[in-house]
Amino acid sequence: MPRHWRSFTAVMDPSIPKGYDIFASSELVDRTGSCSHPLIEYRARVTGPHVIPFLPSYIPPDVDMNVVKADVADDGVSVPPVDAADVPALRQVVEEAKQKGIDLKIVVIEKNPPIDTPLRDIATDVGHAYPGSTVLAISPTWAGTYSTTFDRVTLEAGQDVAKTGDPVQSSKNFVSELTTQHFPWTPFTIVVVVAVLAAVVATRVLQVRGKRAAAANAASNTPD
Repeated sequence: MPRHWRSFTAVMDPSIPKGYDIFASSELVDRTGSCSHPLIEYRARVTGPHVIPFLPSYIPPDVDMNVVKADVADDGVSVPPVDAADVPALRQVVEEAKQKGIDLKIVVIEKNPPIDTPLRDIATDVGHAYPGSTVLAISPTWAGTYSTTFDRVTLEAGQDVAKTGDPVQSSKNFVSELTTQHFPWTPFTIVVVVAVLAAVVATRVLQVRGKRAAAANAASNTPD
């Protein structure tokens, strides 16, 4: 079989069994080159992954997640030795959050990772270990969060104010952001848009009625 007879089917169909190549034409062709269906000539071989890749979570090598999860089990706080002096204040933040209905876990990382993504991965790992909890992972200048209680927009807003470099102040800012009632801009915007549309429709209806009334009056005043 000429090498330019190949298959399109394998490119998009995830049900194709192992042992088949990804080619470009109209039918499935196995490695032996056999095929019982008519083929379409296509000279370029198409290659691609058999499985769509997903980025795995990344935990910095200097962070022992077993130790972190064991630490937060006791008092909701996990800190490196260098931040041990902050533990009492962080426990107080956890207790205050609990009084407001938030199962807060605070994880302090001693060093910044290259990007902030690992902090969210750390928070997610802890959150999965403690279902229903809200987790804040902070480093000197980064923050990451996880929660099934609060939406991502609220968590991101909390992250923004939790990058002070002071674990205690960052934690307080985070809890404050979660518990502060903000003006409901989205519903307000919807109401305003609906009101404007209603006003436009009402104005148009009045204009049409006015024109019809004027036309009727003109017709009635016309002499026979």
